[in-house]
Amino acid sequence: MDDTSLVRPDEDIGLARTRVRFLTSESIEPDTVRDTILASWLRSREFHVPADRIELPYVPDHDPETPLMRAGEPVLARLSEQLDGQAISLILTDPTGLVLSRQTGDPDLNRHLETVELAPGFSYGERFVGTNGIGTALEEGRPSHVFGHEHYAENLENLACAGAPIRHPITGKTVGAVDLTCWRRDAGQLLVLLAKSTAEQIRQALLSYTHSQELLLFQAYLRACQRSTGAVIAFRDDVVMMNDRARKLLDAADQAVVLAHADQALSGGSSTTISVSLPTGGKARLHCRRVHGERRGRTLGGVVHVDLIDADALGGDMMGGSLPTFLPGVIGSTPLWLRCCRDVDAACGRGEWLILAGEPGTGRYTLARCAQQRHRPTGRLHAVDATSDDDWLARVRRDLVEDPVDALVIRNADQLSDDRLATLTTILEQVDTGRHAGAPWIAMTLSPDSTTDTRLVRLLALFPRTVHLPPLRQRAEDLRELVPLLLSKLGHGDRLTYSPAAIHLLMRASWPGNVAQLYDMLKNVARRRRAGTIRPADLPPEFRALNRRPLNRLESAERDAVVQSLDDAEGNKMRAATLLGISRATLYRKIHEYDIVLSGH
Repeated sequence: MDDTSLVRPDEDIGLARTRVRFLTSESIEPDTVRDTILASWLRSREFHVPADRIELPYVPDHDPETPLMRAGEPVLARLSEQLDGQAISLILTDPTGLVLSRQTGDPDLNRHLETVELAPGFSYGERFVGTNGIGTALEEGRPSHVFGHEHYAENLENLACAGAPIRHPITGKTVGAVDLTCWRRDAGQLLVLLAKSTAEQIRQALLSYTHSQELLLFQAYLRACQRSTGAVIAFRDDVVMMNDRARKLLDAADQAVVLAHADQALSGGSSTTISVSLPTGGKARLHCRRVHGERRGRTLGGVVHVDLIDADALGGDMMGGSLPTFLPGVIGSTPLWLRCCRDVDAACGRGEWLILAGEPGTGRYTLARCAQQRHRPTGRLHAVDATSDDDWLARVRRDLVEDPVDALVIRNADQLSDDRLATLTTILEQVDTGRHAGAPWIAMTLSPDSTTDTRLVRLLALFPRTVHLPPLRQRAEDLRELVPLLLSKLGHGDRLTYSPAAIHLLMRASWPGNVAQLYDMLKNVARRRRAGTIRPADLPPEFRALNRRPLNRLESAERDAVVQSLDDAEGNKMRAATLLGISRATLYRKIHEYDIVLSGH
C-alpha cells in the first residue's frame, strides 16, 4: 500500500476530538471534518446508530449465482493475487450494504473484521453501522473513503475503508458496492483509487452476464435518444432507462404514471399515441412503440417519447383523470397533498358541494379559495365562521338566497350547538332543493373526526364528497417550498433565506398548528432577523429539540432554559452550566434527554 497517509497524526488527534464533541452534542469548529463525513454523521444520528457498539442484522442465505457475484468474484480474486497477501480485505456487497463476499490476505485483519461483523451475511448499510466506506458510498451514490476517527462507530476507528458503488452497465442502476478495508495506519491514496477501478472492472464484467434482451432494448433506447432531443424512456419488466431530459422533466410519481399508461397502451398494439395527466399537475403526450426481439413476434419492452403539453391543446378526455395545471397560491408537491388539490379542484369545477376535513391550519379555506379563483376568477367568494360570527346565519341566508355569491365557505360547522346546526341544515336543504346550474358552490370545513359524528348525519348527506387534508407533519418535505413562500408574504422573500440545518429541524417538528403555526413562527423569527440566513440559533427553543414524548409545563420550561443558556454561552457547556446553576454532567444529561440540537451543527 501507499505509505502516504491521507490524514497527518496531528490532524488525526483533532479529528478524534471533533468526533467526541459531535457525539456529545457539542458544537464543532468549521472545516474540522469533511462535509461528506459530517453529513454522514448527521444521518447516523438520525438513524439512532449506537456509537459504542456494533449491532447488525444478519441474513444467513444469499444467492451466490447472481450476475453481480459471477462478475465480481473473478475481479476480486485477481486483485487479491496482485496484492500478494497484504493486510487488505476485498469486500463485495449488494445495493443495501449486505456483505456477499470477503477476501482477506492477513490473518490478524481477518480476525478483527470478524469481531466487528464485517463478514458475509451482515449488513454494513449506514443505517445499521453509521459512517463507513460501504454504507456511505451507497448513501452518497459515489466513491467514498472513511478513515480512522471518521467512522461513526468507535469499534471501526482503527480501520480505513474505501467504497465505490457498482452500476449496471445498461440501466445505470446501483447493483452493489465494492469496498477495500485495511488497518488505519496502512491507508493511503491508493486505497481510494483501487476501489474506483475495481468497481469499474466489475461494471464492465457485468456486460457478459447481461441478457441479450436487455442489450436489444438498450440499442433501441440509444437509437431513440439519437433521433430525439426530448424525453425518452425505455422499459421491460424491472428494467427502466431514461435520458437526462426525462429525469429533469418528470419526478418519480410522474415517471410511474407514464410507465403504467405506456405499458397498458402497448398491450393492444405495436405503437400508439396517448395523452395522460401527471400527478404533479402537468399533462403529457406519450408516443409509445414496442421493441421486438430477434424472433418474430417476441416483445422485449417498449420505448416512450414524452412531450409535455398545455391543457388547452388536448381537447377530449384525458387518461388518468383530470388534474389542475396548478392552483394559484397553493404550494406543495408531495403526492398526498397533490391528490387533495386534484380532488378539490375537480369538485369545484363540477360545482359539487364539498367537505374539507382536517386539523386547524392545514389550509382548508385556502384550498377552497384557490380552487374557486382558478375556475371563477371574477366570481365572489364569501366565508362565514360558525363559531365567531354573531350574525352568521343571516349572512348564510343572504349569500345563498337573497344575494347569491359564486362560492361560500362555511367554517367550523361541527362546533355548532344542536339548535344552530339544525337551522343551518334546513337552510342548505332548501338551497339544495332549488339548486340550478349557476347556484353557489359550497365548501364546509370540519375537524378530522367530525365526519363520523352522528349529529352531522343529516348535514353531511348534502355533501357528496369529503377531502381529508393531511397535517403538515405528514408532508414535511413541502416545507422547502412553504418557507420561502411565507417569508415572501412577510416581505422578506428577497432578503431572508434559511440554512439546510434550520430546515432540517423544521422538518422533524410535529407542527400541531400546521401551516398557521409555521407562519406565526416565521413572523416572530423575522422580527429578530430581517435579512441574511435563518440558522438553528434563530429558531424558538421548541424547534431545537426533538421531543419523543409530550412534555409537561415544567419540562418545557426546563428545555427552553437549557437552550437559552447554551445560546447565551455561545455553545460553551461550562459557562451554560454555570448560568443554570447545575453541573456540566447534568447539563449533558439534559441535552441528551431533550435531544437538543446546538446551533453549531
